[in-house]
Amino acid sequence: MTSVAVGVFNIVFVLLAAPLFDGVMRQVKARIHSRRGPSILQTYFDLGKLMVKEDQLAVNNFIFSVTPIICLGSVLLAALFVPMGGVVPLGFAGDTLVLVYVLTMGPICLCLGGMASGSPYAYLGVNREIMMLMVVEPVMAISLIASAIKAHSLMLADCIRQPLTGAPSFSLAICAVAFFLALQSVMAKVPFDLPEAEQEIMEGPLIEYSGRKLAMLKWSFYCKQIVLLTLFMEWFVPWPAVGSLPLRIVLTLVKVLVGAVLVEVIAQVFPRLKIAQSMRYFVSVIAVALTGLMLAVMGL
Repeated sequence: MTSVAVGVFNIVFVLLAAPLFDGVMRQVKARIHSRRGPSILQTYFDLGKLMVKEDQLAVNNFIFSVTPIICLGSVLLAALFVPMGGVVPLGFAGDTLVLVYVLTMGPICLCLGGMASGSPYAYLGVNREIMMLMVVEPVMAISLIASAIKAHSLMLADCIRQPLTGAPSFSLAICAVAFFLALQSVMAKVPFDLPEAEQEIMEGPLIEYSGRKLAMLKWSFYCKQIVLLTLFMEWFVPWPAVGSLPLRIVLTLVKVLVGAVLVEVIAQVFPRLKIAQSMRYFVSVIAVALTGLMLAVMGL
């Protein structure tokens, strides 16, 4: 019953609080630029404005039309696998691998939707997205699998419990660093927001979307930020795991907020990289993740 309650909470919280977290990140960006910035509720207003606008479809294509629904649905499905307060709502043997597949589903569908639009800017954005997926997704997968090896289980519940019950692990620390370095890209933040790059290719795969479909795509991005940050905090930084379940959930949300602020600070400090620079960077990060995996296999 607890897992069901946490699962409902995860979906409702991710869906409703994601724009608020984005509003906080926009405030951080404004303060770094010495501006007052918009209200932290501005993202809600932006989404609401898009939701009441009429969809101006560039093409009458099934893939183009269903992409926003699949992107948002896949993120909410991933929220059912993400532990909150140490409780995994949807846990079964091999759910770590399922989580990796579900997190990859959204970007792949976005690429299909962008290609279906027929826009040259969308094609360029999709090309960049695929190139980034090829080097970023392995980092996340290797980091999670290395943790599963340490826990001797592919169940999420066992993986998040291992750092709390086992001795400090060299391999987990290295995998945590690799996973965090990949966060900036999977959250579509500078310096790795190359597939969207508003100043260059006008949001790439999103360029032909408008109205409710654009709102759903943006909402899925905001939700994915919370899902990934929560996954990182609960998987690699589970401390302090004390008190009742509500207290542990509050502590997790505080850590997620701190992580969101840190990600936004990094986004404002570094300039956007070129695609070749990003590829070289993530090849190095893959090497870091593989080092953590080899140490995990060795039991370190």
